[in-house]
Amino acid sequence: MSLLFDKKIIDPNPDSFGLDLSDLSIKVAQIDLQSKYASVRGIASIDLPQGTIVDGIVVNADAVKEAINLVLQKAGITDKDIVCSLPETKAFLRIITIPQMTQKEVAEAIKWEMEANIPMAIDQVYYDWQTLSHNLQGDDSKMSVLVVAVARSIVDQFYDVLNGAGLVARGFEVESMAQARSLLPDNMDGTTMVVDIGDRRTSFFIVVKGIPVFTSSIPLSSESMTDAIAKDLNLSYAEAQKVKFEHGIGSVLKNDHIFQAMKPIIQGFVQEINRSRNFYLTGLKYSDRIDSIVLCGGGAKTKGLIPYLSRSLGQNIELGNPWMNFRFKSLPPVDRDESVQYATAIGLATQSFDILS
Repeated sequence: MSLLFDKKIIDPNPDSFGLDLSDLSIKVAQIDLQSKYASVRGIASIDLPQGTIVDGIVVNADAVKEAINLVLQKAGITDKDIVCSLPETKAFLRIITIPQMTQKEVAEAIKWEMEANIPMAIDQVYYDWQTLSHNLQGDDSKMSVLVVAVARSIVDQFYDVLNGAGLVARGFEVESMAQARSLLPDNMDGTTMVVDIGDRRTSFFIVVKGIPVFTSSIPLSSESMTDAIAKDLNLSYAEAQKVKFEHGIGSVLKNDHIFQAMKPIIQGFVQEINRSRNFYLTGLKYSDRIDSIVLCGGGAKTKGLIPYLSRSLGQNIELGNPWMNFRFKSLPPVDRDESVQYATAIGLATQSFDILS
């Protein structure tokens, strides 16, 4: 699933790389696939100065362009064709149910459905849609259509920044679509919730048979955990980061100072995961259970967090593995624990594999 917008900007170019552009960092990944074996041509990340991008809006375009050039040099990537992420908080993802009809009729029906299902005028968004192979509500007389829309202003500014950095945008994709491709098995069956604990926010999305059907976002984040440690223990942000890296959420059994500081934040994660899970199961009902929960993003690596969430939610939670669908002749340059923060970039980098297959 790719956002095609008003022009064909998806080009099946195997040399395209993925660029994950977020508020506090830029991550890139380029992957080759030859004879069913993958090789990583380049992968790297770089931090962005505070205030460069704020809530998905580019504030300092020159700083973003400079950072893009630096991260490409760091990764050793020289190609110019990219597939870029779009912030989940700026996207509207909906499953629309309509009567069975031809693809031409669907295109016209979607315009009417869009006006009823998104809080923006249709001429203010770029949108794309994909008919699903099965009706999620089990009614064969109807069809399910996945629709994604993003404000034109957001896409245009990303396009301009990339163009200004000398890159050619071959495609854009919302984060959940890219992460679903990298973190979940090909031809997956069942229902999975993915929890992406990023620097500034945490996103939840639920995937049914490979299709994201629900997304939401909250302000709790990896940064929230660091801020809590800094405030409670009277440390600088840098010192709190070091404490979090070394000790994670602290000792639950001893109820030490670190855990006491972190407890309101991680309990917030539990409450929000439960809220999203319950909304899906009682409201959307595209399936009768959530079979698995997968964590990704930089905050997912926090020591002790996954066991705590698993016990609190009464469900096994796993750290995502963005390499799960690849076969390598040798180990990838980034191990599983570190690669989880590259889930979006890796998913974007493999978009051309779907197009070429």
